[in-house]
Amino acid sequence: MKKFLSLSSEKQTKIIDAALLSFGTNGYKKTSVSDISTAAGISKAMIFHYFGTKKTLYLYLIDLCGNILMKEVNENFDASVTDFFDRIKLATNIKISVMKRHPSILSFLNSMYFESDDEVKTDIRDILAKGEGFRSKLALDGMDASKFKDGIDPKLVMKMLVLLAEGYLSQSSSKAELDFEPLHKEFDEYIDLLKKNLYKGEYL
Repeated sequence: MKKFLSLSSEKQTKIIDAALLSFGTNGYKKTSVSDISTAAGISKAMIFHYFGTKKTLYLYLIDLCGNILMKEVNENFDASVTDFFDRIKLATNIKISVMKRHPSILSFLNSMYFESDDEVKTDIRDILAKGEGFRSKLALDGMDASKFKDGIDPKLVMKMLVLLAEGYLSQSSSKAELDFEPLHKEFDEYIDLLKKNLYKGEYL
């Protein structure tokens, strides 16, 4: 990895984009190092020189995408917003902004989320578990839970929203390009519907 990180940012980006696109299009098992090297315009030997194994490269990309998203959220999220659903919308807006600027990240994460290859699925599960902690902290820490109707558990609502997001990922995984605008609008409508039904009347 030190040799890869010593490359110019331009060369790093070229290899990263080629790998994201290859894995995102074909999944882990069907993607070969040759596919990535061809897309990046370098030799297969250089990919192995920089990363050692295909798995190392794949896990590096997962960490990289996660770090990019978390950095954007940390820099742009307004912690003074205490409304649960407003927080969800804010975080979603930030993530969609990242995806629009880096579409290869979306295709890669879609593929990664539903990857079932034995060589990487345990690693993926562990990484996703860490992401759940970050997501829950973002939504729940400092959130005004008093707005919810009695008996409503915000953590359960959070799980519902995660399942909803999984549905969007599944829907978009088969598309070469994703039109964010209608999906974003529809997601906001779902959020508003949940808020209308789960909040006390005075907070609507």
